[in-house]
Amino acid sequence: MRIISGLARGRKLATPGQSKAIRPTSDRAREALFSIIGTRVESARVLDLFAGTGALGIEALSRGAEYVVFVDYYQTALQLIKQNCLSCMQSMGSAFFNTPVIIKHDLRRNLNLNFPQTVKDVAFDLIFLDPPYGQDLAETILNEIDKSDLIGSSTLIIAEERSGATLTQSFNRIHLSDQRKYGDTGFWFYTVKTS
Repeated sequence: MRIISGLARGRKLATPGQSKAIRPTSDRAREALFSIIGTRVESARVLDLFAGTGALGIEALSRGAEYVVFVDYYQTALQLIKQNCLSCMQSMGSAFFNTPVIIKHDLRRNLNLNFPQTVKDVAFDLIFLDPPYGQDLAETILNEIDKSDLIGSSTLIIAEERSGATLTQSFNRIHLSDQRKYGDTGFWFYTVKTS
């Protein structure tokens, strides 16, 4: 796995090896995802839920995101995120303004995150949601995001699930605006409804 583009382009990422608890998004699917997002990542405040190796959030940083908050629960994942962030920060040098925030939290229980003071605003521009496939976690967390103050009027939420899965198209505040499939990987793009 490598960073596809930006200041840390080509930087190799540490992976979980044979661990089945962490399933990184493939380089091909990640490249396609960021092609769709385009310039929305520039100066964005990003939340990476079920961050795993940190690949999605680090890709966002490499492409100019303002900062990223990584959330995971497993110790292996937290170590991989830290290791990969440090490695990519070396590539990015002085262009890397904000140290990533890494939060240990079990998202299977709830979305009640305790953000440190360094997180300037609770509303995020981009939210990546990449839970383990086939456990209905994407649906559950989308419902919680919909009710939370994590979203603003222009927030884009990208949920990743097995391509054959079915996710709710419309919640109270957010709705499905696009869906893409790349092999076994599916991306669901949710935006905030306009009045």
